This record gives sequence, structure tokens and C-alpha cells, in this order.
Amino acid sequence: MTSKDSRCVLVTGVAGFIGFHLALRLLEQGDTVIGIDNLNEYYDIQIKYDRLKQLTKQSSRFVFHRIDLKDPILLRTVFARQRFDVVVHLAAQAGVRYSLSNPGAYIESNIAGFLNILEACRHQGVPHLVFASSSSVYGANTGMPFSVHQNVDHPVSLYAASKKSNELMAHSYAHLFGLPCTGLRFFTVYGPWGRPDMALFLFTKAILAGEPIRVYNYGRMQRDFTYIDDIIEGVVRVMERPPKGDPAWSGDRPDPGTSYAPFRVYNIGNGQPVPLLAFIAVIEKSLGLEAVKEYLPLQAGDVPATYADISDLQRDFDYLPPTTVEEGVPRFIRWYLDYYGSKQSLQPADEANRATLKPSIRMAAI
Repeated sequence: MTSKDSRCVLVTGVAGFIGFHLALRLLEQGDTVIGIDNLNEYYDIQIKYDRLKQLTKQSSRFVFHRIDLKDPILLRTVFARQRFDVVVHLAAQAGVRYSLSNPGAYIESNIAGFLNILEACRHQGVPHLVFASSSSVYGANTGMPFSVHQNVDHPVSLYAASKKSNELMAHSYAHLFGLPCTGLRFFTVYGPWGRPDMALFLFTKAILAGEPIRVYNYGRMQRDFTYIDDIIEGVVRVMERPPKGDPAWSGDRPDPGTSYAPFRVYNIGNGQPVPLLAFIAVIEKSLGLEAVKEYLPLQAGDVPATYADISDLQRDFDYLPPTTVEEGVPRFIRWYLDYYGSKQSLQPADEANRATLKPSIRMAAI
């Protein structure tokens, strides 16, 4: 790998929540970032444009390509023009519930798109591919905390199945072509510039509007809420160390979390599951408002609890995510009130607004 000051990193899904924060961190530490995103309209596209504007203002070392990863020709063009020290693949069709009604989107983006990334990395000889997996791969598992050394063969949504598929595909490329791959299972990420379809965003918006919030499984839920800065610190540390084959790995007792090939999987979570009602109480305290709660049954594809075993992350990278929800939620609330305080609408940007946003983003020609 080249020296850190001159490192070039490809970040897919750069206009997304995690991709934006990762790109910002990399630019701040002196890296060049080539960002890819298709800017789909799964959620409010204006926040994606606003994230990109922040990155453009941050540094001239940020270059953006509007590309759909389903197009292998355009993707190969990006790889042909620039050699990458690390590729961080965060682009995906997100959302467990959306996968119930739009399954094809997950096959196209999460499976076909990831295959194109693997092929591009293989042919360029990328030194390290870091890719986003998800806590959802644990599916029907109930043994907690969830460990990367557990079997995860019982997904309960197509989204989860697509993320498990990514891990299997990456392992096959690590085995066949020696491509170093690290998968990161993220646990319920929240924070400023977050996704508008996530619980914290939805709860905050509804409470401020005096509308009921939907509390699934009648409130009997737990989530390992992980603050965005903690996620990014974990990603950055993992980027620095491509995995090597584990000589102790045995096919007689196969360990799902490691391999004889240059492949590893890590959980990145807070390691402190929080009851959903306690999480809501922190939001209420931060807003100074009480929520009107509508209690509903567990939704199809959802799980009642998540809890990350982060001992591997701690052992290999000396890192434990430190931020509690009592610290992280008020930071989100402050951002939310600042971001939307001067806006008259929380609806997606219309075409006229998009036209005014686009010129302020440096988009490289393919």
C-alpha cells in the first residue's frame, strides 16, 4: 500500500449515511476519495445531494461518479482510470421491510452489483476489499451475544439473505484469486445525517409533529444501537490491515468467522443492547416532548433483539465502540433540528430543487 498521505480509496454508496461519514473522515486525514453512488430514490434524495455538497466543500480530493453498480462497463472504466489502495463497498439496497415488497431490487443491487465490484477488484489486484454486511445475517439465531463464529444459515428476510450471500461470494474470491476481503456486520447505526427510514429519524419527526410513533413487538425489542462515529472508527482501523489466511483453520471444524483464505468477518456494534422503550425515553428527554405510542406486533422479517459480540474487533484492532445512546441521541437531535429548522418541508426534493443542487457537486465525466 502507498503511504497514507497519498492513499486513494474507492467508496461505493458515498452519498449514503455511512459512506458519507467515511468519505469525510478519509478526506480529513489526507486521503483521496473516489465516490460512487447511483442516487436512487429509496429515501429523500435531497439529503443525499446535501451530503455530497458537504464532501465537495471539504476537499478537492473528492471525486464523484454517478454510477449504478449493475453497469459493469462504467464500473470498469472507473477502475481503469485509477488504482485503489483500498475499496470500501457500502452501496446496497437497504431496508428489511422494503425487501418484502421489492425483492428484485436486492438481487440487482446487492448480488449483481457486488459481483461487479468483486470482478473489478480481482482484475485490478486491489490490496483490500472491505464490504458492508449486516447484523441481520444472524436471522433466527437467539444465542446472544451474536458472534461471528456462529453459524448464520437461517436469514428471516431477503435483505439478510443478500448480505449473507455477499459474505459467501467474497470468501470464494478470497479463495480463488487471493483477494483480501473483510466483511463488517454493522449493528443498528444511528447519528447525524442518518437515513430517514430508520427508527430514530422516524420517531423524532413524528414526536415533533405530535403524531404517534409505531412501536413494534409491543415495545419488547432490544437493539445494539451503534453511533456513526464509532462505526467509522472501526471501518478505518479495519481498512489498515488486510486479512491473511488463518493457519489454524480446519475443515473438520470450520469456523465461520475466519478462513484459510485471506477473509475475515467482524461485528461492529456497541456491545450494549438497549431496550426500545429506553431508547425512546432518551429521544423524549432530548426533545423535551413525550411520544404518543402506537403498539404493534412484530413485523415480518424483523427480529426482537440484536446484541453484538465485539471481542474479535477488540482483540485484532484494540477497539471498543464507546458512545452510549445517552451521548449519541442528543447529537442526532441537535443535527436534526439544525438541518430541518429552516426547511419548510420534510418531503423529497422536487425536480426544480434537484436542478439547483446538482451544479454544486463535482461530478467526474466517465
